Amino acid sequence: MSEIEPAGALRLLLEGNERFISGQRLHPNQDADRRTAVAPAQRPFAVLFGCADSRLAAELIFDRGLGDLFVVRTAGHVVGPEVLGSIEYAVATLDTPLVAVLGHDSCGAIAAALDALQEGTTPSGYIRDVVERVMLSVLAARDRAVADPEAAVTEHIRYTVELLATRSAVIAERVADGRCGVVGLSYRLAEGSVRRIVGHGV
Repeated sequence: MSEIEPAGALRLLLEGNERFISGQRLHPNQDADRRTAVAPAQRPFAVLFGCADSRLAAELIFDRGLGDLFVVRTAGHVVGPEVLGSIEYAVATLDTPLVAVLGHDSCGAIAAALDALQEGTTPSGYIRDVVERVMLSVLAARDRAVADPEAAVTEHIRYTVELLATRSAVIAERVADGRCGVVGLSYRLAEGSVRRIVGHGV
């Protein structure tokens, strides 16, 4: 893909999502010619860091194909060193101009954190680690989330965007000089639509 600005990358994502919603998908870059073209090297126009939920297949939601998106997914889009390293690789080495954080309604990780907060217990095993990482966001939206659990989803998207934009010196530097943007998007499972929550540099 040719040189593209962060705002242009976001526009490509949103236009693809509009096609997905309307059923007018183009299925771009999904043929043998594209496979051959990107085999030697990749130049994705966006990092898509999203929840690992099976209903959030990035290339489908945004009507994209091979080599378009650098996808990183974890339950509840929680951030650890491996996630930061993967995203930094895309931004610094592949010159990807946009990092999009994709959260969604009815998120199991958010629900588990809300349950843990209300019941005073946390899950066992490594699920506990996921819940603990989501808990800061849930606590910040605690009063609102009691009436509307989606307030916690929105807060967690905001939290993740801020974390990426400030914890990683690589990302922060590129946002500051206009080479990269970080945006938070919220996906509606039933509608298939995304809406912007917050952004830096885009």
